[in-house]
Amino acid sequence: MIEARQLTKRYGDKLAVDELTFSVNPGVVTGFLGPNGAGKSTTMRMILGLDRPDGGES
Repeated sequence: MIEARQLTKRYGDKLAVDELTFSVNPGVVTGFLGPNGAGKSTTMRMILGLDRPDGGES
């Protein structure tokens, strides 16, 4: 299972991800959609351990 709880990430005064919480069950195909600049790549980087969240956990 992939889980994120209250993930938050800031770059200076810009809030990139704001207290995001979600879970994905094994074997379930899941889309991760949003407009440009919504924080999709930042969220995936935090889940993969490539970037540290300023708050929350994954």
